[in-house]
Amino acid sequence: MAYDQRDKQRIFDKEFMPHIDAMYNFAFRLTLDEDDAKDLVQETYMKAFRFIKSFEEGTNAKAWLFRILKNSFINNYRKVSKQPNKVDYQEVETYYNSEKVDANYTTDLRVETVQHMIGDEITNALNSLAVDFRTVIILCDLEGFTYEEMAKILDIPIGTVRSRLHRARNLLKEKLASYANSMGYKDKRK
Repeated sequence: MAYDQRDKQRIFDKEFMPHIDAMYNFAFRLTLDEDDAKDLVQETYMKAFRFIKSFEEGTNAKAWLFRILKNSFINNYRKVSKQPNKVDYQEVETYYNSEKVDANYTTDLRVETVQHMIGDEITNALNSLAVDFRTVIILCDLEGFTYEEMAKILDIPIGTVRSRLHRARNLLKEKLASYANSMGYKDKRK
């Protein structure tokens, strides 16, 4: 559709901006990093504005934005995974030449490992899922999208959405079984 500048701004403000919190939540659950999530949301909204002519007013703006975000995440992930790890040698040199360096300091890996285990069990279990499984759980169970909407967002057949969601829920159930037992929930099937 051809929109004039005023229409673009109106659509952006009325149709896209109300979903910014949901977009951030989805981005954070994908990236697991606040700054990366903010960057991803910003990139999504920039693309949405740039390609607003392909949006049909009155359709599901939230699903359209989620699809842009998901595609941006995948493209960024591919780009980053192909790049070698980078080290800023200037930063390393500055650190080791500073007075902050304690020659007797060593990392206790046991403490570091335990620190990362402490936290919300459900969030940890969700974050431990592969991104494809994590995505369907977030879209369906946290964001409330229908199977049809999820199929459009993810660009996969509806049968794949259902099977992936079923598998993701089973994986979560397995990961949370001992936590549920420790909280007093018992498996009724046993």
